[in-house]
Amino acid sequence: MLAVNASLGVSDTRALIDIIKRNPGKYAFGSIGAGSLSHLAMEAIALKSGTALVHVPYASSPQAVTALLRNDVQMVCLPAISIMPQLHSSGIKVLAVSTAERSLLLPDIPTLKESGIDVEADAWSGLIAPAGIPKAMTARIGQFVAQAVTAPVVRDKLAAQFMTPIPGTPAEFRARIDDDIARWSPVIEAAKIKIE
Repeated sequence: MLAVNASLGVSDTRALIDIIKRNPGKYAFGSIGAGSLSHLAMEAIALKSGTALVHVPYASSPQAVTALLRNDVQMVCLPAISIMPQLHSSGIKVLAVSTAERSLLLPDIPTLKESGIDVEADAWSGLIAPAGIPKAMTARIGQFVAQAVTAPVVRDKLAAQFMTPIPGTPAEFRARIDDDIARWSPVIEAAKIKIE
């Protein structure tokens, strides 16, 4: 989710884009490291809005959130579980979720696309096996995994972390990976992101 330090005085993503467009290079964002999804998402926002932001990498989400609360950085795009516990503080304002659709767990928060910035950044975890495993075995493992992640106890534990299970086939998972490669390659190239 995209969140800002409340002192920035913006109430929605459009207002944030207006401010950063008027002041290219003035505002900083925190991430959980160079090349992380939080870094790529913010670079994509800057790219799509035609402006520049200063990247400040941190070793973890808690460090990036602390920097946001202290106004060391003015914005972040981090997993919801990192931001939501801090909402009782008046120091953070959530502007949008970065998923393609509104989150069923956070239905009142608009997406970036709804807010006028065509950026989608969705963190996911998946099960990957070595190449050459027979298709029948891959399908069977996929069935077991789908049953496990959609079991009520697992689904509830994931929901507590603002995560939603997405069971699918190996082909659907491969398509998700390919979509991410296509989505992030131009951002990596445009922002000249290098992992050292």
